[in-house]
Amino acid sequence: MSNTSLVAPDDIRDRFSKAMSAMYQAEVPQYETLLELVDEVNRETLERDTALAERLAAHDELNRLGVERHGAIRVGTAEELAMLRRLFAVMGMHPVGYYDLSEAGVPVHSTAFRPIDDAALSRNPFRVFTSLLRLELIESPALREQAASILAERDIFTAGARELIALSESQGGLSDEQADRFVAEALETFRWHRDATVDLATYEALHAEHRLIADVVCFRGPHINHLTPRTLDIDEVQKRMPAAGMNAKEIIEGPPRRHCPILLRQTSFKALEEPTHFKGERQGTHTARFGEIEQRGVALTGKGRALYDRLLAASRDKTQGLANDAHQQALAEVFAEFPDDEATLRREELAFFEYRLTDAGHAADAGHETDLDALIAQGLVTARPITYEDFLPVSAAGIFQSNLGGAQNDAYTGHANREAFEAALGATVTDELALYAERESISKEGVLKTLGSATAD
Repeated sequence: MSNTSLVAPDDIRDRFSKAMSAMYQAEVPQYETLLELVDEVNRETLERDTALAERLAAHDELNRLGVERHGAIRVGTAEELAMLRRLFAVMGMHPVGYYDLSEAGVPVHSTAFRPIDDAALSRNPFRVFTSLLRLELIESPALREQAASILAERDIFTAGARELIALSESQGGLSDEQADRFVAEALETFRWHRDATVDLATYEALHAEHRLIADVVCFRGPHINHLTPRTLDIDEVQKRMPAAGMNAKEIIEGPPRRHCPILLRQTSFKALEEPTHFKGERQGTHTARFGEIEQRGVALTGKGRALYDRLLAASRDKTQGLANDAHQQALAEVFAEFPDDEATLRREELAFFEYRLTDAGHAADAGHETDLDALIAQGLVTARPITYEDFLPVSAAGIFQSNLGGAQNDAYTGHANREAFEAALGATVTDELALYAERESISKEGVLKTLGSATAD
């Protein structure tokens, strides 16, 4: 098949993310309400802050704001994870980052499948946070073996999905008709099924070990457990959720509200209790699926991330048990140490920036100095924050816990095993910091080369 007749992976990803959103709105009506609320707050924010609106428009951020989503799933076996890697590759999504959620007493480790280059992110930055259950952390050998046996009997992929993944790999992509079929087949992996694959006693035994284990093991597939739109004002969304009929989680996860947002802030409405049919004609309920909101800021360097981690750790005792407003105030007091203006973040190398020539820079003669601060002061170069495209382990774990009834097991804590995760994945995960550093470096070298130097200071 001619490559000219193949659909770009970015377009397949765009089709899939929209189909996923439509499916989830039908399955979880409150998610549709959440989308309407986020759209309302974003619209009001842009009307109120014209400078922000102009900045987003200038950097082509407005186009992606309305379609931006991330989802999350949890799988049970190495084979499932490896096949998901191949499925996401059809859509131009690659494993980025390793997240050890055992730190929060959750028996999984994870990666994020996402696009990695600027053009792909601009087209549709859809991401799926994907967690692998760690059966080895289940304390009871009998329960561990039972869970493994149950997982071994299922296939979370349709025959059509497997066929189209292999076809895409062999011919370098999919045709328009094949892409539509792929989206339909792949969507089945993420669909909710009310019928459990186990009896109620088995479900309750796994649930008693950890709710997440029951969620992963006891169903036909890794139903999408949430989708997340991006807001420009997460504090306002949090305030309005109760009036919109949503049971908001107690606190916003991540850093406090800042003039220059950093990394990621998240909140959600709590997971729904859904009717479930167990083998043996027993009825019950299962709690797993919820709706999340995120607000993204600038990506931090290794130095910036170390400062963030230190301040977040220092804030824990001061924020423990506080309601959201008091929690955010206490958090902000601790984070007062973290610079909150772009110039300082850039000069102290706490965050990543992308450098571009201004109109004056494009018109300037060659032979200029290579000091970026001087070039910026002269109006020849601008530096804009690079948006953080990834996730926070602590935020992710906090969302997990709030939607699993707060249950955790300290026996799971501190068992990071990136090597085992990559072996299950069948590939290495990309270092997200390296991606941001490369983007910054290329932009820096580009402007300096144009202004008379091929190398950066």
